[in-house]
Amino acid sequence: MFIQPGRRFVPAVVLALACGIAAAGEPATVSPLDLPAAIALAAERHPALRAAAHEASASAAAVEQAGRLPNPELAYLREGHRAGSRTTTVQVSQPLELGGKRKARIAVAQGAFDLAASEHALRRQALRADVIEAFYTALVAGERVQLAQATVELAGKGLQAADGRVAAGKVSPVEASKARVAHADARADLARAAADLAIARNALGALVGEPLEARELAGGAVDALPPLEALPALLQRGAGALSVRRARQQLTYRQAQADAERAARMPDVTLTIGSQRDDQLAHRQAVVGLAIPLPLFDRNGGNLAAAVARTDGARAELEAAELAAHTGLAAAHLRYGQARGEALLLAQDVVPEARNVHALTLKGFEYGKFTFLDVLDAQRTYFQARARQWQAMLDAWRAHADIERLAGPAQPD
Repeated sequence: MFIQPGRRFVPAVVLALACGIAAAGEPATVSPLDLPAAIALAAERHPALRAAAHEASASAAAVEQAGRLPNPELAYLREGHRAGSRTTTVQVSQPLELGGKRKARIAVAQGAFDLAASEHALRRQALRADVIEAFYTALVAGERVQLAQATVELAGKGLQAADGRVAAGKVSPVEASKARVAHADARADLARAAADLAIARNALGALVGEPLEARELAGGAVDALPPLEALPALLQRGAGALSVRRARQQLTYRQAQADAERAARMPDVTLTIGSQRDDQLAHRQAVVGLAIPLPLFDRNGGNLAAAVARTDGARAELEAAELAAHTGLAAAHLRYGQARGEALLLAQDVVPEARNVHALTLKGFEYGKFTFLDVLDAQRTYFQARARQWQAMLDAWRAHADIERLAGPAQPD
């Protein structure tokens, strides 16, 4: 019997063929996986997201460390070895940072933390888009398996009809041979569709962190495409895209590094306070010292020039990120609108008409009004329309995933 396109599951025997599982008839014990659950599992388990979270934690610790003052130094000096003639000095030296080095160091660490947090958010958004694409790729692959299964069933009906007409002497045996070729071709298409389904489910399982061999996908019809958002509103969302925000924070980080290198040109001083005892004179005296480096050979000019150049590069990267977000969103919006319109046209007009033509042609063939070539042509037209419909659906969901990857969800989680 023909499988209606509105069904949201893959038959057990086909799922077993796709995933290599023996159909043992055991009751399902795992609940279906919907898209929100898949996104939540990926956000919880994916190693790339965990790595970005660890980097953000490390950067937060670096901010705390950057505010620490330099440690003092305790020194013990002794001149001479004989008692009564030696001199002993105990002193504490404290480096004093000048030129705003500590403030600049904190700014660099804070910039690195903001950059790591932005990278974590960007990876999370990209992972969400990857899950959306993989989820609907698997759903569409399941629909294609159902379509291939229906093709096998219809080709079997055509083969039975052709054999009956050959047995009655109404057509040449060549017609039955053509029907057998069509039936074998349909079975090959089913095997390919089953392999594609297994690959798609494995890819989704890798994202969510668990095998999906025996778990159904649920949570919304594949053809429930989101409405097409107006391009100006979409571009306005894209202006605050995470990729642009990350590039802006990269620029802030580079500017902080340049400020730190600029502050490093100011030499620090070291204040020393201690006490010295002279055994020969039998008295103790205070020791006070101040050490100032002389910037005669190294004024940190090379590091400052490098930091300024990297700042200019980050500014160019920000412009590139803004341009990429704008052009990428415009292209994804165009692809989504085209694919969505094509999918709706095929689902509402082309596929129903092709299905009716195929049914009438098959019935007419049974009554001798059409040749089997007419049946094959009608069948090919119908299933090509269905295949185009699901391809358009998949193209639309992939474009939608690209929009979410660039601009984020219209309504953040």
